Amino acid sequence: MDLRERHDNHFARLIGRSRVIVVVAVVAVLLCAFSLFLLGAWFAAGAIAHAWIGVFAGDLGSTELIVRFLEIVAVMLKAVFFYLIGVGLYSLFIAPLNVTVALGVETLNDLETKVISVIIVIMAVTFLERFIQRESAIGLLQVAGALALAVAALVAFKAFTNHEGREARLRADQDRAKVEMFERSHEEHEVTADD
Repeated sequence: MDLRERHDNHFARLIGRSRVIVVVAVVAVLLCAFSLFLLGAWFAAGAIAHAWIGVFAGDLGSTELIVRFLEIVAVMLKAVFFYLIGVGLYSLFIAPLNVTVALGVETLNDLETKVISVIIVIMAVTFLERFIQRESAIGLLQVAGALALAVAALVAFKAFTNHEGREARLRADQDRAKVEMFERSHEEHEVTADD
């Protein structure tokens, strides 16, 4: 019996390889990201054309135009949100990617933190849109209060996951498990005296 057969039993290999099902989610999420990037580009082209038509017509200070540009930023941020999730899931479950390392997404905690950061920025842009549109003061205060509570909860969660992420990085067994799983095709973790 060779070392690989002793290290992994058939069921462990089957369970370990089942992670490939995540490809379905990755493809779906990346298609959403791609669609949002295209929609954002389409909206941007229309808004830019509208802006230049306004310039030639003498309308330079349109609040509506600023809101349209902010909506484009929101669409692009949503596309980034889906992109981060797609490449993050691929890197975590299928095979490590350099793009995720460059983005600082090496663990599930890292992915959660990045996604929360994008959500907070999307919420801020959405609030800025409403602020520029000069909604009623009471309505604006209600939205601001709701956003403040949501952002506070997200920041608290982000701080908690960052703390957990730092602790996880201190353990070298994650790296060893990745090498075993991705490079040596060992699905079952071998427990040693050091563990």
